[in-house]
Amino acid sequence: MLENLSTEKRNNNTMKMDEMSVLEILQTMNQEDHLVPKAIEMEFTNIEESVQKAIRSFKAGGRLIYIGAGTSGRLGILDAVECVPTFGVSPEQVVGIIAGGTEAIKIAIEGVEDNPELGMDDLKAVSLTADDTVVGIAASGRTPYVIGALQYAKQIGAETVAMSCNKGAEISGYADTAIEIETGAEVLTGSTRLKAGTAQKLVLNMISTAAMIGIGKVYGNLMVDVQATNEKLIERSKRIIMDAAQVDYATAQRYYEKADGHVKTAIVMSLLDCTKEQAIEKLEAAGGFVRKAI
Repeated sequence: MLENLSTEKRNNNTMKMDEMSVLEILQTMNQEDHLVPKAIEMEFTNIEESVQKAIRSFKAGGRLIYIGAGTSGRLGILDAVECVPTFGVSPEQVVGIIAGGTEAIKIAIEGVEDNPELGMDDLKAVSLTADDTVVGIAASGRTPYVIGALQYAKQIGAETVAMSCNKGAEISGYADTAIEIETGAEVLTGSTRLKAGTAQKLVLNMISTAAMIGIGKVYGNLMVDVQATNEKLIERSKRIIMDAAQVDYATAQRYYEKADGHVKTAIVMSLLDCTKEQAIEKLEAAGGFVRKAI
């Protein structure tokens, strides 16, 4: 029952929140937010399993697919979209799906999250395969739309992960790996865009970033597959080359231009004093890992 979920309970620290000063409200919210990282720590083993699933999918040519309703769906889309410029992947490699489709990103569409068939249909629409990893996200842990999606994913043979913010969540029974981050009662009762949403965003950050590191998208702590789609990112790309190859700006710019704007290639060219073609060959042989190529 809904009233038994920790995310739906009333928070004893905010029973008179409407009587608090603005500063007191902010301090209380901040104190509650401090509990989130501790709750995530308890789930590291399951988060690690989820990352390994995503890495296996990527190496097999599959995708990481987030699916959820409301805030959970929006957070999945946010993480998926930001992987494109950060790690230089195609929009198809990390996919975010929200119940109700694109319109639901801006406007709440009533009823769609209660239909498990829609979850199945939305995964069919992206041609789900056994090489993919599906992460079903639901703060309550009971959303029918997400349950339907996970059921279909398991039927197809895809890797499945359930992410919720309640222990013993219903969706956990439909996935190979269950991440249950118990964030507890919200300062505003039932408003899971708060602590629960923060926890989901932090864990999604972990899954996508660690998985991308696992397939060679990072060298040291530098995002060497960044897509330079604007002036800021072009300059960032040159600074990455400077840091990675320990060269000055002019040298970094020269290699950046010789590599036709491909940061990884420019770094290998600089470090090994080789041609663009040789750098590309070494990167291919190293599976895209700069450290292995040099």
